[in-house]
Amino acid sequence: MRSHLIVLPRPLVLLVGFLLLMAASGRAAQSQPAVHMQQPWSTLLRHHVTPDGRLDYEGLLEEEDVLYNYLQSLRKIKPAEQGWTADDTKAFWLNTYNAAATNLVLENYPIASINDIRVKVVGGYKSPWEAPVVNVGGQSYSLNQIEREILRDQYQDARVHFALMYGAASQAPILAEAYDGSRLSQQLDEQTRRFLNDSAFNQLTPQHAQVSALFQSYAAEFGSEAQIIDFINRYVSVPVLPTANVEYLSFSWALNNRTGLGTSQALGRH
Repeated sequence: MRSHLIVLPRPLVLLVGFLLLMAASGRAAQSQPAVHMQQPWSTLLRHHVTPDGRLDYEGLLEEEDVLYNYLQSLRKIKPAEQGWTADDTKAFWLNTYNAAATNLVLENYPIASINDIRVKVVGGYKSPWEAPVVNVGGQSYSLNQIEREILRDQYQDARVHFALMYGAASQAPILAEAYDGSRLSQQLDEQTRRFLNDSAFNQLTPQHAQVSALFQSYAAEFGSEAQIIDFINRYVSVPVLPTANVEYLSFSWALNNRTGLGTSQALGRH
C-alpha cells in the first residue's frame, strides 16, 4: 500500500507552529508562579531570619514595602486555577500564612506578643487569628482559616506546625527561605528534625519526653502520647522508649524578635 504524505501550505505550517508555541507558553506561564512568585518572600527571609531562627523585625521594617507588594500580588492568584501540584499549593498557603502573620506584627510593631494585637473590623475588633488579614484571589482569609480549613483539613500533615510562623518565641525556628513545592517534604522534615532535636523546645531522653506544648494544643493531629512518641522517633537521634513519660513544656508567646522582647503567655490563647 502506498502511503500519502500530506504537505501543508507554508502559511498554515507557520500558523500551527505559532499556536503550539503559544499553548506551551501558556502552560509555562500558568505553572511559573509556583516556582518564581515566592522569590520576594524568600529574599526577605534570607535577609532577616537570624542564625537561631528568630526574625529581625526592625530590619524587616526597612523593607516593609517589599512585603506589602508581595502580599498585594496574591490578590491576583487563585491557587485552584494554577495547575499546581498538591505540594505547590500547600507551600503556597504556608508562605501566605507566614507572610500575613509577619505583616500583621510589622503593622503593630513594637509589641511584646502577637496576641496583644486587635484588628479593627466592622462592628468592633478581632484577634489576630480570627481577623481577615490577607486577600488571595479576591477572597479574604484569617490566619485560622488558612491553618484549619486549608492546611489541616485538606492536607492533614502535622509537620506544618513546625513551619508556620506564629510570631512566638516557642515556635519552631524559622526556615530562612520560602517553602517550595518541589522539595516541600524535605523542608518539612528538616524543620521537624531541627525543632525536635533542639533542647530549647523539646527535652528528650529515652525514659522521659518533655515536649513542646504544640503537641498538646494540636493533639487531634499528633494523636495519643504513644503516637507522639512514634512521631518523635522518626526524627530524633536517640529514640524515646514507648514506655517513656510524656510531659508538655510551657509555651512562650513572647515575640520571636531577635532581641527577645516580651513575656510568656499560655498556648491556650491561640
